[in-house]
Amino acid sequence: QVQLVESGGGLVQAGGSLGLPCAASGRTFRQLTMGWFRQAPGKELEFVVCITWSGGMPGYADYADSVKGRFTIPRHNAGNSLSLQMNSLKPEDTAVYYCAATTNWGTRRRIDQYDYWGQGTQVTVSS
Repeated sequence: QVQLVESGGGLVQAGGSLGLPCAASGRTFRQLTMGWFRQAPGKELEFVVCITWSGGMPGYADYADSVKGRFTIPRHNAGNSLSLQMNSLKPEDTAVYYCAATTNWGTRRRIDQYDYWGQGTQVTVSS
């Protein structure tokens, strides 16, 4: 089992930045894909970004078009944590953000491809 705990959510003005750490604990895997999803009020859960990990090293990161160029996963992340750096935030980025992980290694954009989920953290962007 893998336990995921997000933190770092809060209120930020449009154009601002926010970092969301996700701490992973429990069983370790040589290869793992970790991702971030978000759910805005009244909308379905949607993919934000995923990154593959192999041997403790980060691999390819795949970003949703809506966040490409604004959100990044710092390459210095340790193998047991995943941070999401969000820059140039917009009001439409307001959502509950969830960290997720799967042993089904590779680029994974679908919700049903993930085995483990955090409890979520609220991000609110004011205009």
